[in-house]
Amino acid sequence: MTDSARRAGHRLAIPLSIAALATLLQLAGGAEAWRLERGLVLNEPWRLATGQLVHLGWAHLLMNLGGLAVVWALFGRDLEARQWGAAIVACGLGVGAGLLGFSPGLDWYAGFSGILHGLLAAAIVVRVCRRPAPLDLLLAAALAAKLVLEQTGGGAAGTAQLIGGGVAFDAHLYGALAGAAVGGLLAVRRRAAP
Repeated sequence: MTDSARRAGHRLAIPLSIAALATLLQLAGGAEAWRLERGLVLNEPWRLATGQLVHLGWAHLLMNLGGLAVVWALFGRDLEARQWGAAIVACGLGVGAGLLGFSPGLDWYAGFSGILHGLLAAAIVVRVCRRPAPLDLLLAAALAAKLVLEQTGGGAAGTAQLIGGGVAFDAHLYGALAGAAVGGLLAVRRRAAP
């Protein structure tokens, strides 16, 4: 196996592992048992991770996995597997810390969309810092516009009905902010590398 084929396999292992874990948790049922819940997270800190892998239903899961597939199709080669792994962890921590620290009205959270917005932001920042192409700048502007629209009350009302619950738009914002920070750090490290 060539080195590039091995790297590609490692990168694909990440979205496939996420999809497998999220699907297994969905099959196990009971998002309530795994979701990130403000009143329980101090005694059950594992909810910081599982809350971002469980979903309100199959439609919610499929939407998030579809988004992950799109991000991976567009940006999967832009980062090494360990960089993607670090971005997932950092974005997950950013979403969890943001929701717990700055969104006191949100009692619980379930879904991968916060991390997904973070991964998208990280990849866009890395690309724009490397060589800003018009499509990357357009994606950056679209993501920023989406986040502003969501924060100002213009989010998609139909999405809540489709996924079976309210959309935690703050998770998208916190994920994107964490992702942009990760992307900036990765871009700086690339420029500093010989």
